[in-house]
Formats: sequence, structure tokens, C-alpha cells
Amino acid sequence: MIRIGIVGYGNLGKGVEAAVANSPDMELVAVFTRRDPACVHPATNVPVAKFDDMAAYQGKIDVMVNCGGSATDLPVTTPVIAALFSVVDSFDTHAKIPEHLANVNAAAEQGGNVALISVGWDPGMFSLNRLYMNAILPDGKDYTFWGRGVSQGHSDAIRRIEGVLDARQYTVPVESALASVRAGENPELTTRQKHTRECYVVAAEGADKAKIEEEIKTMPNYFADYDTTVTFITMEEMKRDHSGIPHGGSVIRSGCTGLDHSTKHTIEYSLKLDSNPEFTGSVIAAYARAAYRLKEKGETGCKTVFDVAPVLLMPQERSEIVAKML
Repeated sequence: MIRIGIVGYGNLGKGVEAAVANSPDMELVAVFTRRDPACVHPATNVPVAKFDDMAAYQGKIDVMVNCGGSATDLPVTTPVIAALFSVVDSFDTHAKIPEHLANVNAAAEQGGNVALISVGWDPGMFSLNRLYMNAILPDGKDYTFWGRGVSQGHSDAIRRIEGVLDARQYTVPVESALASVRAGENPELTTRQKHTRECYVVAAEGADKAKIEEEIKTMPNYFADYDTTVTFITMEEMKRDHSGIPHGGSVIRSGCTGLDHSTKHTIEYSLKLDSNPEFTGSVIAAYARAAYRLKEKGETGCKTVFDVAPVLLMPQERSEIVAKML
């Protein structure tokens, strides 16, 4: 059995917990938190320990899954964990992935561990499909549309603003842009022309709502490049109307083949998710299996989904996978 530890027990941590419980070759050993462990109650009744006591579990856990937020948590905590354990995270600030990879790689190499970063559906599964599409249709253009759905990372970034009690951020594709891409028109689209962002925010009593709205709309890497709407609601409205965490999207490539480049093709990979964290947790669990196997082979350092052979994601033997799926 692959022994798993979960760092952080929010929505994603709960999704990973469910995925591990449904994996025949995995067991959850412990959950680690920076909160009071007595306040954290995993659904599977595993022990809860303090983040700072993690080192005591070396030799008892094979792979840690870091379920913190990308805005401020993962850049700090994934290197710390990688020095002690093999680790998987879901860092999703696309522009900062190379920097994060370098930092985590240094820690993982020092600790003799394998780290897999930016694992999820985007970055993650969508990234893989972009690579396959570009390999197959080198003469073409990529388009990615997310939503309509809740972005956990963006919602978390809003919740970290002073005066915010809770928040949900919906990413919404611009339908006219999506229709143009699917029609093979290969439009030139700016970031702002592809998506809008809808933010629903519960502010603390007496909080400066104008300041909160301005901080959201000008946040780099998250909202500054989008038409963003901020709506302040009550906690009751949040619980009633925004308790789910759906998401999805499509990655599309339109390209040409033939000696005269006249034959057109469109590849589309799409997802419709009732629960973003449960699906992301399932992707992470599969890559935790790969991280364990890579370390067993003697590999170290930080890797991405591009570096992992698909056969390493499955619990079955290679011969069975080939016979059944190839």
C-alpha cells in the first residue's frame, strides 16, 4: 500500500481523502494542519497532526499531498515538504510555474525525493492535451476556455484579502468567442475577450467594501486582465446559492495538415465537473501513485505531468493496462 499524507484539510484535502479511499493500493496515514488539530475532523477518522510535526512521520508516509492555496501557501510549503517527503501539489498560477518548479526541485534533490507540481486539470490534464495537440498539429492555434465554474484558487485569493469572510469566484467563457473557435475561425482573442470573472463576496461588518473591490479587480495574475464583477452578499446567501463547487472547460486546437496546409482539423478536450475539488483530488491521487513509483526507481527532483508516463498512473500492471486499454 502507498502511504499518503494530506497537508491542509479544506475542499481539496477532502477531495484527495475521498480519492485515496477509493484507490485499492493507497491508504491515508494522517492529515497535517496549521490549525488546532483538535478542530479538524477527517471523514475517514485518520489522525490529525500539526504541520510543524511532519518530520516525525518520515518513514511512515510515502507521498505527501499538499492541498494549500497557490497564492501564498504552496510557494512556501511545497519546498519545505519536498525536503522531507515525496510530494504532489496543485500550484495553478501559470505564470509562476517555472519559478516554483526551480524552488521545489532544489528542495526535492536535497532531500532525495520526487515532487510533482501543478497537478490537476488545468494545469494538469489540460496541459497534457495541449502538448499532444501541438505535437499532432504543429501548424495551428491553441485556445483554452474555463467554466462556467468556481475557481478554488481564485476564491482562495479573494478570501485572503483583509475584511473578506468568504468568497466564490466564477470563471465564465465569453460565448461568442467560444463559438468562433469551435467554428475553426482562429480568432485573435485577448485574455479579456475570452472570459469574464464573477466574484461573490461576504464582507466583515464595517469592512471597506470599495477597498476590497479595488483590491480584487487589480490583483495581478488573477483579475487584473479580466472584466471582473464583484457582488457583495450575505453569508446566508452564500450558503444558499453558492455552496457547490462545479467547474469545467475546454482546451481546443485548430490546425492544418497537407503539403498546401489546406486540410483543417479541430481537436477539443472538455470537462464538466460537478465537484472541482473531488475531480482535482482524483487527478492528484493518480499522480501520487506515479511519484511513489518514480522514487522507487531511484529518481529525484521536481517533475510535471509532462514527465510522467501514463502507465505509472494506474494501479494495474502494465500488461493488463495494455491488454485492456490499448
